[in-house]
Amino acid sequence: MTRTVYVNGDYLPDHEAKVSIFDRGFLMADAVYEVTSVLDGKLIDFDGHAVRLKRSLDELDMAEPCSKEELLEIHRELVRRNGIEEGLVYLQVTRGSDGDRDFVFPAADTPPTLVLFTQSKPGLADNPAARKGAKIISIDDIRWGRRDIKTVQLLYPSMGKMMAKAAGADDAWMIEDGHVTEGTSNNAYFVKNGTIVTRPLSKDILHGITRKAVLRLAEEAQMQVEERLFTIDEAKAADEAFTTSASAFVMPVVEIDGVALGEGVPGPVATRLREIYIEESRKAAI
Repeated sequence: MTRTVYVNGDYLPDHEAKVSIFDRGFLMADAVYEVTSVLDGKLIDFDGHAVRLKRSLDELDMAEPCSKEELLEIHRELVRRNGIEEGLVYLQVTRGSDGDRDFVFPAADTPPTLVLFTQSKPGLADNPAARKGAKIISIDDIRWGRRDIKTVQLLYPSMGKMMAKAAGADDAWMIEDGHVTEGTSNNAYFVKNGTIVTRPLSKDILHGITRKAVLRLAEEAQMQVEERLFTIDEAKAADEAFTTSASAFVMPVVEIDGVALGEGVPGPVATRLREIYIEESRKAAI
């Protein structure tokens, strides 16, 4: 089925969408992105994604393609045109193209490229995987040092997903200097004696929009939260674990490197946080 996508001011059938082969997003991964979830035809945490997008652009000295208000209208129009009830809106901004390839940035007045498309994901909220729980493996973290900027440099995370698949697992957590950084496309947590432990914000991990919301909701529910470095062995010895992301919300983890956590089923903290997050997100969606 043909989707309507957005490219530089135009709404087009997906098979008609085109970007220059000289675009720096294609040649240099000189681009940033955001993914906003849709529930009941409405956007989840749009403001948070818009703020993080601006931060990513500022950190890379990249021009904003349009205003926040215009971005919201584009998101809503794509959701409407594609009839998305549950799914995702993907947004990507690149530094654009000046018609050739060069390591040096193009002229400051080169217009950025703005692309958006939707993905329909029926059952996003009632995801069977969340009832089953995820199995993960640990891998070395060899990414560049600015993971706080949401760039499209996703080759190694993609390789991590494939390493997990080859090992019969669902995902991978990355390890640097003996400590867990994050998952391939999510933030990582474990729970021990009722306390939620997760790595603190820094340039080493993505400042997750879902992470921020879930930690706020956890504190409002009077759950104990500790932000600190932790090892994979600590996580293996935990009562339960989970990840957060815009596309999977709160995803329980039931096994790490072949070691079952707790009873080997989704734990009560992760399960409750998923319920609260979805409930509160639906109320606040725009």
